[in-house]
Amino acid sequence: MILDSLVTDRLLLRKWMEKDIKPFVEMNQDPEVMKYFPKTLSEKETLSFVERITTHFDKHHFGLFVLEDKASTEFVGFTGLMIPSFESDFIPCVEIGWRLRKEFWGKGIATEAANACLKFGFETLNLDKIVSFTAKLNTRSEKVMQRLGMSYVKDFDHPKVDKDSMLCRHVLYELTKEQFSSSYL
Repeated sequence: MILDSLVTDRLLLRKWMEKDIKPFVEMNQDPEVMKYFPKTLSEKETLSFVERITTHFDKHHFGLFVLEDKASTEFVGFTGLMIPSFESDFIPCVEIGWRLRKEFWGKGIATEAANACLKFGFETLNLDKIVSFTAKLNTRSEKVMQRLGMSYVKDFDHPKVDKDSMLCRHVLYELTKEQFSSSYL
């Protein structure tokens, strides 16, 4: 099934459009937004990321959706499901992730959007499990995982992050279809 959008109370989760590029580049160049990533992204790196997102959608019929504020049509960030592109003992899997412009932090938007993506993943894609991970220092994202009902699995060293970096150590969370379904009873 090919799905172009999801809707929540405040958000439209949709595929990427040309108008998203400029605010996405700006977001990826914001040191606060990118604090828990190895570095900010250049315009060229961001364009390459958008290309990977689009290719993932075309290949798997799911991916990272743009978050658009329904009231203002403003670019908020992204949330969605992806297949991680590195090797680890918990891969293959489907990961849920998010990144928001900082003016949208602390408003429950990541949780709202991620819940819609989890519902899509479990009910439409019929996934058995969805994982999420972040740098151990990124307690805000870890709290979103907990609010989503995800369970802590373990710490691990991210193979794409320099071993000497404070960002190498990550936390892994997961949510099963059964856990998700029981939370809606």
